[in-house]
Amino acid sequence: METTNDTLRLVAEAQKAPLGDDVLRNFASPANATTGLMGYDLEAPSKKLYPVLTPLRNRIARRADGYAIQSNWRAVTGINTGSMRLGVSAGNRGGVVAQTTADYLAKFVGCGLENNVTFEADYASKNFEDVKALAVTQLLQSCMIGEEFLDLGGNGTVAIGQTATPALADVATGGTLAAATAYKVGCVALTLSGYQQLVAANNGSVNNSPSFVTGLTQVISRTNADATTDNINGGTAIISAVASQTTASDGNPTHCISATVTPLAGAVAYAWYWGVTGASTMYLGAVTTINSILITAAASSANQNYGALTASQDNSNCALEYDGLLTQIMKSGSGAYFVDLATGTAGTGTKLTSDGAGGIDALNTAFASFWDNYRLSPDEIYVGAQVLLDMNALIIANGGAPLIRYNLDAGGGSIDAGTVIGTVLNKITNTKVKVLVHPNMPKGSIMFFSNSIPYPLNDVGSILLKHLRRDYYQIEWPLRTRKYEYGVYFDGVLKNYFPPAFGLIRNIAPGH
Repeated sequence: METTNDTLRLVAEAQKAPLGDDVLRNFASPANATTGLMGYDLEAPSKKLYPVLTPLRNRIARRADGYAIQSNWRAVTGINTGSMRLGVSAGNRGGVVAQTTADYLAKFVGCGLENNVTFEADYASKNFEDVKALAVTQLLQSCMIGEEFLDLGGNGTVAIGQTATPALADVATGGTLAAATAYKVGCVALTLSGYQQLVAANNGSVNNSPSFVTGLTQVISRTNADATTDNINGGTAIISAVASQTTASDGNPTHCISATVTPLAGAVAYAWYWGVTGASTMYLGAVTTINSILITAAASSANQNYGALTASQDNSNCALEYDGLLTQIMKSGSGAYFVDLATGTAGTGTKLTSDGAGGIDALNTAFASFWDNYRLSPDEIYVGAQVLLDMNALIIANGGAPLIRYNLDAGGGSIDAGTVIGTVLNKITNTKVKVLVHPNMPKGSIMFFSNSIPYPLNDVGSILLKHLRRDYYQIEWPLRTRKYEYGVYFDGVLKNYFPPAFGLIRNIAPGH
């Protein structure tokens, strides 16, 4: 016991005494990650936190036996097109049937991107990650994302022309525009490429509000890795003529201007410019996926000026692209189902409507057209997020009678809130059609997609084919500086053997 007490006393005295010099000279834990003697606990390799969403590219068949400068094919599109009757009189022969045929062609185009790794970057990443392999992997993924965009909205052949002059009207209330003032409005129809200039594609970074300050680029001048230059059309139609509307002289600063344009085949959106004295003071104020807008306030003078755009310049198609599905559907003579919802009230448009029986009127009309004209049903519907939410609300609400079933086991349990549609019923053919969100589908559009043609002995294995002169390949270029330079490419075209198996509903206003 005496020894224990002595030990406790010595410990207490040691705790009160200052540390000796021999202890003070010992190393202390560093204050932060860049000071002192310490290791660096870095988990290898780097984490790849970006989406690579390519649903169309992943499912479209590929064949790499193309050659020459274009792919050509012929089709029989109708038999007994004159509806020759079958009855035959005694001893005589029957009537002669007529067929219709069509010739198709599509030009091969080369596609690819490049990347590089400096010698120093290669040194610095040693024992952490192979940055040369990473550069090529991300090149391949970037090409896949770009290919998906072309598969949906590429436009190599269809020049969509001039945007119609906006039809304007004065609305006395609801805005902040001055009375007795002449307002000027212009519009530019946009393909999918033009639309994404303003709303931006998200490939792993946070997108802020649309880039109205920079605005539209009609021709993009791209400097390539070999110092050559390519001019790439930006997906913009010829700009409209400027329209004018004077607000009423009622002294109220509460006016709006409603503006409407005629929809153009090939366009998925419209950029609107407005001001008070003409093109030099008209600024980009909105982009819509319906063919109208209600202008309630002045556009910011910091945004792109209408006068900065070149008139009479159609930059809607690009010879360096192949035609994607949206272009093929909207192309004149395609036979595909292509409908715009009515303009409706300017700025509000026409929304999808419930049929009151768990379906949607616009879809029922489309399904009936597919069956009546071609005896088929689409297998899938591709939409954007907003259209999916609107469809979901309409179908689940069912015109006021919610279609929701809750399953609980005998022991009770929780109820999960929310219901989402995975398929819609084609009431004509009594088949289920999948509803899928596409990352690049513009707002206000629904695309119908078919996997096969339901006709016997049609000699078509897959309706869509990525016909390639050469599928994905990598080039490591000879050293010319202290950089490793890489390119990833493919060369081909998207062939659609039967466009009538596809369809598009456009001009859908948000909401339900």
